Amino acid sequence: MENKYKKRNDQTIYYEKEDKFTCFLYQNAFGRCLLKFLYLPLVSKIGGVFMNSSLSKGMIKNFIIKNNIDMNDYNEEEYKCFNDFFTRKIKEGRRKIDKDISNLISPADSKLSVYKITDKNSFRIKKSTYSLNDLFGEEVKGFQDGYALVFRLGVSDYHHYIFIDDGNLTGEKIIKGRLHTVRPIAVESKNVFIQNSREVSLLHTKNFGDVYMCEVGALMVGKIINEKTSGKFKRGEEKGYFKFGGSTIILLVNNVNIDEEIINNSNENIETIVKMGEVIGTKVYKNKVK
Repeated sequence: MENKYKKRNDQTIYYEKEDKFTCFLYQNAFGRCLLKFLYLPLVSKIGGVFMNSSLSKGMIKNFIIKNNIDMNDYNEEEYKCFNDFFTRKIKEGRRKIDKDISNLISPADSKLSVYKITDKNSFRIKKSTYSLNDLFGEEVKGFQDGYALVFRLGVSDYHHYIFIDDGNLTGEKIIKGRLHTVRPIAVESKNVFIQNSREVSLLHTKNFGDVYMCEVGALMVGKIINEKTSGKFKRGEEKGYFKFGGSTIILLVNNVNIDEEIINNSNENIETIVKMGEVIGTKVYKNKVK
């Protein structure tokens, strides 16, 4: 299986192959039996212990080469373990945060897909239908005709993420679950976002109204670190980060025009590469009634 994606302002279609082990887990009968064991949180915790140990340092060099990571974006330092490397911070100025308050920005480096929310308060990714109430663990109102923005972070991406506007955060909800991979091979065949462990926040933003933000844990990523769980926040301020592995952020937005290129790509099941802080849409201004 190959996943398709494009870069911004580039009509070239790039292909990302699913690794053989992931295909085995989701497409083979024995693999699916093994998967029931692997996605248990205990397994991810054991993996996390190793990734936090000095024994994991030896993985770093080959990981950088295999995933073609540009280390010029990061300060040179001695990493104590693989997770220390994985959660490294980017050099100041390497990600430009767009300042125009009418522009919606990406919270993270990722591959983005956009889905229209239906009048049934759900959105569909191929064979899977996602109810907003089930996904966010509460009754979600006011997003019919809005968009679900799904940001998939691969293992080579920068795994920190930011707030997309100024606003206020009244708290977060932690929903325990399993830890499927969030790669397309799983997302397209199972309701993994609803099954996986996740953390949900309702952001009361200054320029885009209420925005739901959900960080989804993945296989070998049992740890979501949200540094701010309440209080005021600023556009571009760091919200948190993921420990080892790829994972996903989901935003629910309303009254926003998403970039046409991103919409067209999504309609063709093509992801779009986006960087933290870059523009992905614009605010819709409603006419005031005099």
